[in-house]
Amino acid sequence: MEQLSNGSITDNIFPSAPAPLKQPFVIGVAGGTASGKTTVCDMIMSQLHDQRVVLVNQDSFYHSLSEEKLKKVHEYNFDHPDAFNTEVLLSCMEKLRSGQPVSIPSYDFKTHQSIESASPVNPADVIILEGILVLNDPQVRDLMNMKIFVDTDADVRLSRRIQRDTVQRGRNIQNVLEQYTKFVKPSFDEFIQPSMKYADIIIPRGGDNDVAIDLIVQHIRTKLCQHNLCKIYSNIFIISSTFQIKGMHTLIRDVNTTKHDFVFYADRLIRLVVEHGLGHLPFTEKQITTPTGSVYTGVDFCKRLCGVSVIRSGESMENALRACCNGIKIGKILIHRENNDGRQLIYEKLPKDIASRHVFLLDPVLASGNSAVKAISLLISKGVPESHIIFLNLIAAPQGIHALCKKHPMVKIVTSEMDASLNEDSRVIPGLGEFADRYF
Repeated sequence: MEQLSNGSITDNIFPSAPAPLKQPFVIGVAGGTASGKTTVCDMIMSQLHDQRVVLVNQDSFYHSLSEEKLKKVHEYNFDHPDAFNTEVLLSCMEKLRSGQPVSIPSYDFKTHQSIESASPVNPADVIILEGILVLNDPQVRDLMNMKIFVDTDADVRLSRRIQRDTVQRGRNIQNVLEQYTKFVKPSFDEFIQPSMKYADIIIPRGGDNDVAIDLIVQHIRTKLCQHNLCKIYSNIFIISSTFQIKGMHTLIRDVNTTKHDFVFYADRLIRLVVEHGLGHLPFTEKQITTPTGSVYTGVDFCKRLCGVSVIRSGESMENALRACCNGIKIGKILIHRENNDGRQLIYEKLPKDIASRHVFLLDPVLASGNSAVKAISLLISKGVPESHIIFLNLIAAPQGIHALCKKHPMVKIVTSEMDASLNEDSRVIPGLGEFADRYF
């Protein structure tokens, strides 16, 4: 790759961005009043019994009512965002996310006051934040790794609210109905229902939807697998999931997808992984002059790069790397699988000056990690520093992550999705089959 001639390069060399602080997995559960949010949370928690899970309820953060407001309590809108002390909620959540124990306020719905007996909550692997408006506030949403909206019919919610408020909160039916008409329904229409658009998952019929709950728990377990591994190893980078990325994964994993579509969507995902991998290279500050005569301070790309593909499936990633890095050198490694654990190097052709370059190792599937470990060991034997190797793949199994990170902890791993496990044949599950056979 040629050195750019325009502009000046400072002497300061900046390393790639440090790994972010690894934090608990936060799930937000929102929905209208009496929609079944608590039931959904209880069902999720019961199925995640092998994880440390804590439930934080937004209702605990209601403002205490003053004497003046208590006199007109029936005129107070408890479903408005201003009814909650969001500042305290955010403070408690930030402490939990940073591994600190907190005291959650206790709110008395009969006296409308926060009482002194706060509830101690310890840090956990999973934090579930539940409440009618937890998806309404952008600062609260930003805390979440997964956002769920419980969508239940309005008549069902009203009947449940009447039963709850009369039995548990000491109110009469007339007051409940008046409050519902004057405050609850308008606030639902203005604040709660619009927040549904921010949800990753919508559960129709709430806690009655056993199928949806089961699917969500499976999805949470998959996400937890990714999240927990990222907490253990700071050198793992999973590109942020979007509906587009999830849709492309759905297509390339589908056994009925045609070869043409498989190649098309695999190429799109590969390009995203390559671009993300490039973001982990060191860079230098650079000043240039724009066409308007202004000086712009930016950065200059790392120039000493090369790619190394693991034959045969790794060759599918070469075009994307070439498209992003004009003129990049690409070497090849062929590794033969002797048995479930053994790997034999059959062929290698690498740039002669590879020791002075940052290397992108290309292989779309990380399964047991044995081939990757063999390939990386070869690169290191050629003089490539372990920290100069970035391993790019589309999917990875936990077993491969563990094997690679324990053997080569300085190698960065960039992937688009973490799968559940390996089967008895060391194939990734759910996986996408034999990648090379489907691609070429």
